[in-house]
Amino acid sequence: MDYLTYFIIVPLLTVFGIVLCKNDKQVKWTAVIGMSIQLILAAALVFMYLAERKAGNMAEFLFYHDYMWYPALNIRYTIGVDGISVAMVALTSVIIFTGIFASWEVTNLHKEFFISLILLATGVFGFFICVDLFTMFLFYELAVIPMYLLIGIWGTGPKEYSAMKLTLMLMGGSALLLVGLIGLYFNSAPGGGALTFNLIEISKVQIPMEAQRFLFPMTFVGFGILGALFPLHTWSPDGHSSAPTAVSMLHAGVLLKLGRYGAFRVAMFLMPEAAHELGWIFLILTTISVVYGAFGAIQQKDLKYINAYSSVSHCGLVLFALLMMNKTAMDGAIMQMVSHGIMTALFFALIGMIYGRTHTRIIDEMGGLMRVIPFLGVAYVIAGLASLGLPGFSGFVAEMTIFVGSWQHVDTFHRVATIIACSSIVITAVYILRVIGILLLGPVRFDWYNQLTDARWYEKLSVGFLIVCIAGIGIAPLWLSNMIGDSLVPVVEKLNMISFIR
Repeated sequence: MDYLTYFIIVPLLTVFGIVLCKNDKQVKWTAVIGMSIQLILAAALVFMYLAERKAGNMAEFLFYHDYMWYPALNIRYTIGVDGISVAMVALTSVIIFTGIFASWEVTNLHKEFFISLILLATGVFGFFICVDLFTMFLFYELAVIPMYLLIGIWGTGPKEYSAMKLTLMLMGGSALLLVGLIGLYFNSAPGGGALTFNLIEISKVQIPMEAQRFLFPMTFVGFGILGALFPLHTWSPDGHSSAPTAVSMLHAGVLLKLGRYGAFRVAMFLMPEAAHELGWIFLILTTISVVYGAFGAIQQKDLKYINAYSSVSHCGLVLFALLMMNKTAMDGAIMQMVSHGIMTALFFALIGMIYGRTHTRIIDEMGGLMRVIPFLGVAYVIAGLASLGLPGFSGFVAEMTIFVGSWQHVDTFHRVATIIACSSIVITAVYILRVIGILLLGPVRFDWYNQLTDARWYEKLSVGFLIVCIAGIGIAPLWLSNMIGDSLVPVVEKLNMISFIR
């Protein structure tokens, strides 16, 4: 069996093991063992990929394997990874591993919860390693569907409403996406020959411009809905607010990245002419998203809503940078996907732990928590500093790379957009420092808060691991930047060639 398939097999075997468990303790430890193996596989994949590149293997996708699945339509199980895919697989492994420990105190239907959570992660892993667009779409759906159950059953607040809103909007995006992918399939052999869903083969053909003008918005918006593209982002804050802790971690940390990865990998890479012609429209929308999300976070009182709108802003920077279509900005975009994924997972883990103790997420009902839960308090400060881009953390490296790359454009339109997007740094500092001041500092709000207990061992493990990842990337980012940069070369060359022709 090829190595990448283990990223699908291991979660499925973990699900099967959970089915056989007889009590809650066995369920939890089976999930821990399975996702620990997945984390080790991801770490090994990173080292193997870097070793292959160092040895001079410059193939566009490494560990490539191709198996026929449905000959009638030439649908294949084709897998392979480049540096961007490897980074996304590693990110997913970190989030699901820490999410298991953040879910240690789920109070009902433990077996069903962990099965749904790991199935969601299975879909994400499959999506990032697939090169066949149809198979990629199937894994995309596998990642989205369990969200309805996870929020509707184990969520809080108006969970039925949030779960239904999320599902309907994402299914609408899936419908647009399916139309776009089928359109790419029927335009994959304009000179004759076998039609294909293979991303690499489609990238080598010239799709007619008339088709691109129709298919590019379909695929970009279809993926963009999952990526919380303004103004189709409204499902995201509601979904975040009602989701259980680990689901919020995966939702913001990984699922939002599926949309951005797909918009980059499918829409922009396969239809570069349309990306140049129509990209300015989406650049305006993402610029609005960056600033709107930051202002939206300032207006919120609920910790989860604050982080949800913050995610809209930070993730908006990803599409913003990708649409700049130069290597520096796109490098920063992928690094921002990794950085924000870890950072927002840390935020949601901490919010869940604080909520479990105070039974509230309203910041005005809290105060002085640094005195009674110092570990969680310090961790929240670190997450906040990483979010506002303090040097030494991953957020600084990613955002600086984005803004430097964006400023490389000399035309007025792109530079004005860059200045507007840069203003989000100041707005982010306002709501982050405000929340830290109200939540953690000052006198203890209620006397009974003095009885709160600090983080338990499994909470410290989850939080500490995420902090190490944030600091590690911030202090030593070059290995990640170089790995991503190598894989951006063919995309940037293709986009620049179109720009030169135009």
